[in-house]
Amino acid sequence: MTDSPEPFIQIRDLHKSFGDLKVLQGINLDIPAGEMVSVIGPSGSGKSTLLRVLMTLERPEQGEVLIGGEPLYSMDGEGHTTLPPKAQFRALRNRIGMVFQHFNLFPHMTVLRNVTEAPVRVLGVSRKDAKAEAMKYLDEVGLAEKADAYPAQLSGGQKQRVAIARALAMHPEIMLFDEITSALDPELVGGILALLDRLGKRKEMTMLIVTHHMNFARQSSDRVLFFDGGVILEDGKPDDIFTHPTHDRTREFLKSVLEV
Repeated sequence: MTDSPEPFIQIRDLHKSFGDLKVLQGINLDIPAGEMVSVIGPSGSGKSTLLRVLMTLERPEQGEVLIGGEPLYSMDGEGHTTLPPKAQFRALRNRIGMVFQHFNLFPHMTVLRNVTEAPVRVLGVSRKDAKAEAMKYLDEVGLAEKADAYPAQLSGGQKQRVAIARALAMHPEIMLFDEITSALDPELVGGILALLDRLGKRKEMTMLIVTHHMNFARQSSDRVLFFDGGVILEDGKPDDIFTHPTHDRTREFLKSVLEV
């Protein structure tokens, strides 16, 4: 985290397109350290693309992103998005973790090795220390007894817990969660959401969570963003967004999803 009074994540005029499709259209956003933000909205509204840009999996055409005051993306004099020098870029990138919908575990590695591989190879942690850390996080997600199992031997919910443990083992300051319950059976969703709730309450990381679970967004988040058409239409406290949305489009969306 940062001791600076300015927001930990600062996003200015962020644009991202895929061909002629404009997916992000001028996103401006400040997020303080330790805040847990739920991102809601219809499919195709730009929610996941924002996370992928922050994770540097997609590069924006325009805009700036600062992490703890340091530029992840900036604009040059000709209006082009530029990256910082390689060493600075890697250091910033290592401060960010992401958990995806479909787990992305290495199938040929045990659960324990899935969690230890990045700390050893990227952070230079010793195998012994990485294993001790991995067991701590596996215990936290309720899977310490599965350390020697392979992904094919796990349920979907267990795989997602391993993916969360793997991300936590990198000690990220920012955690991005992209609809991580969408591929799970309904009975497994509650446990994952409860885990996210516990992580958020600690205020040890800044968390952005793209979710379709409105009750979770309302009850667990510090703040909710409503995306539509590549812009943020609503940004506020959960009760304000769900009880008194200011846009007709937000009311229409919430009515449809809450009725379902």
